[in-house]
Amino acid sequence: MESKPWTDVLVEAKDFTVYKDGYPVTEGHVLFVPKEENWQGLTKCMEAAYKWGYDWVERGYCDAFNIGQNVGEAAGQTVDYPHVHLIPRRKGDMDDPRGGVRHVIPEKGNYQKVPKAIEEYYDFVAKQERFDF
Repeated sequence: MESKPWTDVLVEAKDFTVYKDGYPVTEGHVLFVPKEENWQGLTKCMEAAYKWGYDWVERGYCDAFNIGQNVGEAAGQTVDYPHVHLIPRRKGDMDDPRGGVRHVIPEKGNYQKVPKAIEEYYDFVAKQERFDF
């Protein structure tokens, strides 16, 4: 994996830098990259991405937005440094956007077709008594 390959800076803030995504999925797709590789920096990036996305909708730049991360190679992470994607969404950018981020796995996006095994897994997870964070 690469480490911090971004070069196209849009905004330099105190705690993070906003870059244009090198392989945007929609016009305006940006990355929020913390200056320090820790939870506090990543939390500030998530908060800023949400505020930007909300502002974009309010100003009419887009109709909606997705925020996300790829954490680990199995999730598609190719850059070995934490960062948050903000992806503006517009009506008509896909036929049926229902399911949103679930579309990262083809054929799994439509949550109305979730198999029973997944529901059973969620029941199992919900019964966990301890979380180490």
